[in-house]
Amino acid sequence: MKRKLVAAIGIAGMMVSIAACGSNGKGGGSDKGADAKELTVWLTVDAQNNWPELVKAADDAVAKQHPGLKIKHEYYGWPDKNTKLDAVLATDKVPDVVEMGNTEMLGYMVKGAFAPVEPAKFDSSSAWLDGLKASVTYDGKTYGVPYYAGGRVANWRKDVFAASGVKTPPKTYQELTADLDKVQKKQGDKFSAWYQPTRDWYAAMSFVYDAGGAIAQNQGGQWKASLSSPESLKGLNEFKKVVDSYMHGDKTKDEADRYIVYGQGKSGMIFGAAWEGATAADPKNDKTGKLKNDLENFVMPGPSGKNMPVFLGGSDLAVPVKSKAQALAAEWINAFTGPSGQKGLIAKGNLPNNKTDLATLKNDPATAVPATAAESNWFVPMAPGWGQVEKAQILQTMLQSIGTGKKSVADAAKDADAAIDKVINTK
Repeated sequence: MKRKLVAAIGIAGMMVSIAACGSNGKGGGSDKGADAKELTVWLTVDAQNNWPELVKAADDAVAKQHPGLKIKHEYYGWPDKNTKLDAVLATDKVPDVVEMGNTEMLGYMVKGAFAPVEPAKFDSSSAWLDGLKASVTYDGKTYGVPYYAGGRVANWRKDVFAASGVKTPPKTYQELTADLDKVQKKQGDKFSAWYQPTRDWYAAMSFVYDAGGAIAQNQGGQWKASLSSPESLKGLNEFKKVVDSYMHGDKTKDEADRYIVYGQGKSGMIFGAAWEGATAADPKNDKTGKLKNDLENFVMPGPSGKNMPVFLGGSDLAVPVKSKAQALAAEWINAFTGPSGQKGLIAKGNLPNNKTDLATLKNDPATAVPATAAESNWFVPMAPGWGQVEKAQILQTMLQSIGTGKKSVADAAKDADAAIDKVINTK
């Protein structure tokens, strides 16, 4: 699921109120609110609709330790949640636990909206997935607990590739491009052997990180854009080669409707969120009438010879700094995200928050592909101004310039670096 960083968190009243509140000292390890009589938990409708029994199990576990405790839940859609949260953070009526998309965490951590927690007090914290761990870490402190993850995989049409003599998924990038060349030649230029939207920065940055590059790097406490480094340019040039060779759709689009285009039968492969293939095959989107039996996920190989590093989406759970029940909030989060909770989330088709559970999924054919793909992952720079980089769509603008040929890769990267450097260190 795509999470977008909310730009409107800088509400003046909210920030003044949070700043005045300060830190509780021990963070998630404090006893603040250990004797509270009420706990308010905000989750998205994903939990309400898909795993309410896991929520109840966490409630029961905490209530058993605290007789008389009243636990209240509120459920929100993704856009609605943040609008409501921004409003209540300026008051004393904050929730005690709130679910955040992992790309939403940074802006709130920068502004001091969440209380620090002690990772050691949460099960499997030593094995949290790198990308999720990064999403709850800012300035050396931990401000949340990973909840679950969603990875990215390649998905191809077996029938299209078989028609070109390709019967098994490629294991290397060289095999992949050779297979794509065969499909492209057979299907012609009105067909996209690989439908890869130009503005899809999640995919493009996977090429950058695979080549050893990065969006930006921390240099002595200051973040510096690094898309013009030799490694990053190598990744961007390979991404351009893919777009030039196999993408014959609109080169000004992003990935938002990729599953719809894929369902129209005009492409042979995509690289995106693990749910996109199945959604394309839904009868509502499948215009070919046969995708259900023809689509197959596989681990995306990278040009480096290793599996392509993928962006990990997902959710985290945080405790607002103004919560009056921080200790109980931490207990509830641990009950919800602990071993039994992770087992339940896995059964619902999610990836776990830790490497230990992820490793077990590799042995099951039904989950081996997304689990293997998620092992190699990357996350956005945890810089104070990253939200402004996303809001300005600097990466998307760069990629569109590259894909449409408006600028050379080097010039587009140079301009993007300059734009990033103007805002990335600004709170």
